[in-house]
Amino acid sequence: MPVTRSEIWLRRAKPVLFCALALPLALLGVDVWRELQAPGSAFGPDPAEELVHRLGAWALRMLLLTLAVSPLARLLRQPWLVRCRRMIGLWAFAYAVLHFMSYLGPLAGFALATVIEDLAKRPYITVGFAALAALVPLAVTSTRGWQRRLRQRWKKLHRLVYPAAIAAWLHLLWLSKGSTMDPFIYGVVLALLFGERIAHRMRGRKRAATAAGRVE
Repeated sequence: MPVTRSEIWLRRAKPVLFCALALPLALLGVDVWRELQAPGSAFGPDPAEELVHRLGAWALRMLLLTLAVSPLARLLRQPWLVRCRRMIGLWAFAYAVLHFMSYLGPLAGFALATVIEDLAKRPYITVGFAALAALVPLAVTSTRGWQRRLRQRWKKLHRLVYPAAIAAWLHLLWLSKGSTMDPFIYGVVLALLFGERIAHRMRGRKRAATAAGRVE
């Protein structure tokens, strides 16, 4: 069976995409090494908070990038781009897990009582944990095997990405005390991505209604 042009582009794009998605983590690792060599040189006066913040920011960016794949594929008329979504989504989950672990370790000291207290008293932690919890079943069922097992239920399950993205954005919004610029920018991007999906579905329903009218 001949290899299509889309398959060729996909094979070329995936290694490049993987390296691009891993680059922020690699650069963060370099900063961690610098911080260990000279405290305060990479993460400022509060290294633990800065580490948590950076990982959380990249988790949200990766999540937004995951949501942007389908609109981008439609805009560029390149359906093969959708097959890159799983990789981006798994990287988003990885950054989210590292974000949580950086809170659980340096900030909470792996103390269950501290985590429970924070979940009860700090809404931004509660909603952030909810976002991570919503991503867990998406990461677990991201394989083709799970797609075959769940069939139509797979698509319904993976709609959890929408409330997860909203919860992640709320987590950032409530966490941001002095500056609201980052939450504003991410909120606009999220609104545009949701708006494109709504418009796409409306166009699809309109085309279906028009086709049904022609058949009648």
